Amino acid sequence: MSYFGTDGIRGKFGVLPITPEFALKLGFAAGKVLKRNSKKKKPIVVMGKDTRLSGYILEAALQAGLNAAGVYVHLLGPLPTPAIAHLTRALHASLGIVISASHNPYFDNGIKFFSAEGKKLPDSLQEEINQELEKDLVIEDTANLGKSVRVKDANGRYIEFCKSTFPYHLDLNDLKIVVDCANGSAYNVGPAVFRELGAKVVAIFNEPDGLNINENCGSTHPENLKAAVLEHQADLGIAFDGDADRVIMIDQHGQEITGDHILYILATKAKQKPAGIVGTLMSNMALELALEQANVPFVRAKVGDRYVLQGLEQHAWVTGGEPSGHILTLDKSTTGDAIIAALQVLTVMVERQQSLAELVADFKLLPNVLVNVRLDAMFDPYGVPALVTEFDKAEQQLKGRGRLLIRKSGTEPVIRVMVEGDDLAEVTALANHLADAVRANAV
Repeated sequence: MSYFGTDGIRGKFGVLPITPEFALKLGFAAGKVLKRNSKKKKPIVVMGKDTRLSGYILEAALQAGLNAAGVYVHLLGPLPTPAIAHLTRALHASLGIVISASHNPYFDNGIKFFSAEGKKLPDSLQEEINQELEKDLVIEDTANLGKSVRVKDANGRYIEFCKSTFPYHLDLNDLKIVVDCANGSAYNVGPAVFRELGAKVVAIFNEPDGLNINENCGSTHPENLKAAVLEHQADLGIAFDGDADRVIMIDQHGQEITGDHILYILATKAKQKPAGIVGTLMSNMALELALEQANVPFVRAKVGDRYVLQGLEQHAWVTGGEPSGHILTLDKSTTGDAIIAALQVLTVMVERQQSLAELVADFKLLPNVLVNVRLDAMFDPYGVPALVTEFDKAEQQLKGRGRLLIRKSGTEPVIRVMVEGDDLAEVTALANHLADAVRANAV
């Protein structure tokens, strides 16, 4: 059995596999695999978490398992996911572990791993850990146990790293920024980075209590940030998710700047254009058309930052991301980093002396309609000739002006029908028509 999904192991705390017992055994299994594959006698693991109450329990269980396997653990405390990736490299550790369920509610949690290079763990090592989990937890020699220490300056190290991605000759002295920390892992370091670069910062949702992470705040709920930007007459707003690997921005008029907007800015407004951009199947067609006009190559990957990273590595590019605000800039960081992505946009704003609204004034997302068709049982819509005919007709109708995406949910019996185009009424009618056709042909 494989416990790993596309982004580590995730679920409701207290329900397998997110239990203290499983975390203990996972730590032991990961430690055994790490020792087997490491040249170091006592390899080091760095471990951080977000602000969920359950994180303290999982942290204790994981470190106990790792120590039992003979591995040393450096505890970082609450820090963004990309900070753990960076510090894995900076501290010359053999493995990084993040305890977080990202943008999920407080009652969920998750565990994911980073390699020594600060990248997602290779599938081969995940499979080796899976195999080790099937074995009994047996401590062979107590003289070879590992131990845990707390890294006292982890916050400062990461703050300085983030600041290093912003040009030294520039500053944020003229900007007022509202920062929504989602009551998550960036509640401390997020506002500090922008303040130390000179901005006047208004921090909101920066008082985590272990239960309020992502609760009506952060990048998945930007409504309060929009209101705060207008109330404080700020130049912009920045919203993170619970583990600060996603960012959504708000301009001074209260308009939302999505991941597609951010990629557009970095690809067309920065001093140096990237060699190419990797988006996903969910990236708005307006981004594809705008990049084509700017002569910046664009390719789509499957949904998920893992696949965006694969696309970037395949093309030897550095910039990509998702509409949700998961932005990768591989020349700055090895993984999606909300703070660093925001700093790259701020760099363009300061260099061009333009507001966020001005940077995206000529970029408008195409109308997008998504209809979820719930079924009694899943089936492949492309296996039904009548549906394929309907899809082909729709694609011909939208040719050059839009697109459609029909995909099966990976977690429930739902087929998602998404249609984009330059006419909202047409797109809405077409999406509903295709959804009705899927229902009528359900087998």
